[in-house]
Amino acid sequence: MLRNTLQRYPLFVIVLAQLCGTSLWFSINGVWISLSRELGLSESDVGSLTLSVQAGFIIGTLGIAVTGLADRYRASYIFVCSSLFGALMNAGFVLTAASPPFDLAMRFLTGLCLAGIYPLGMKLVIGWTPKHTGAALAWLVAMLTLGTAMPHLLRGVTPGLPWQWPLLGSSALALLGGLMILLLGDGPHLPLTAARTRLRRGLSGLKSPRFRAVAGGYFGHCWELYAFWTLTPLLITREVLRMQAEPALIPLLSFMVIGVGFVGCVGGGRLSRRFGSQRVANQALAISGAICLAYPVLVWAPPGALLVLLMLWGVTVIADSPQFSALAAATAPREFVGASLAVMNAIGFALTIPAIWITSNLWETQGVWVTLWLLPGPILGLWSMRRLNSQKG
Repeated sequence: MLRNTLQRYPLFVIVLAQLCGTSLWFSINGVWISLSRELGLSESDVGSLTLSVQAGFIIGTLGIAVTGLADRYRASYIFVCSSLFGALMNAGFVLTAASPPFDLAMRFLTGLCLAGIYPLGMKLVIGWTPKHTGAALAWLVAMLTLGTAMPHLLRGVTPGLPWQWPLLGSSALALLGGLMILLLGDGPHLPLTAARTRLRRGLSGLKSPRFRAVAGGYFGHCWELYAFWTLTPLLITREVLRMQAEPALIPLLSFMVIGVGFVGCVGGGRLSRRFGSQRVANQALAISGAICLAYPVLVWAPPGALLVLLMLWGVTVIADSPQFSALAAATAPREFVGASLAVMNAIGFALTIPAIWITSNLWETQGVWVTLWLLPGPILGLWSMRRLNSQKG
């Protein structure tokens, strides 16, 4: 009975499971203040833990691309197993938080498991709702954004509890997401295949000028996005201290700044129907780039004004993501679409590593001016996208 009910609303189930599963991604960042106070972790330490998750996700994504794992086994099984083991690895950090390098290893393994949650969620969408993939993709990225913000909300509603509780809350959400997909199963529109994806096929997709132009825009977007999400609690902390407000506001405001990206994804998806994905992606990238440049210059502005600016940044920094995915799917070589997208995602997430490393390590010396290190992403992304109109094949 429950399975039949879930299968009547597959898209809702998938995006909700995605929200639950991706809450593992920034679970450490949600409790970084407590980790700093109790374990003496610095901003660079938190950055290293975030980098470990990114590295695990990249390795996992490349592994899936090279082995063709997602094409040879049911997407729902991979999603469920990844949610289960991701929840266990995330919970394992509670035991290893004060024991380097085991803490980094747990975060790496968590990222490895996320490679079976986020990309496989996309495949589940195609299997269940092939006629509405574009709109569904916007909702999927929107839920990724909320999932990223969720640890901050968990911390915000548990201010008097030990930091371990919100961390374990993320693991519980991941288990719930896995259970939902277990009951839902795979859709009827995507049969299994024994084919194995070759890495060189994905790389060959970059020979297409139009796909290369879109990929360049996506790479610039990735450079900015995850570094901004990592910096968000630090930027929020500065404004809360200036307002002399309660520190309990920090995780709640961080949730709002990251989570408001949900509106950017869904709103951008609707705007793309009227103006096209290319225009929406360019506008979002241009606005977020302008904020990168303006934010440190406006350091003197009232805290409330900067918080509003951060909210706008949170909307635009992710609004272009579904549109880049849609453009990439449309411009990739038809025979290598899956492999090309997998390679593009892997390279994009690889670029998040130096961006996070630079900004987290320079925060202590440069403060808000560190946001200028994000600016090359939008600039190079917009430059690459300008070539899209001039390329014909």
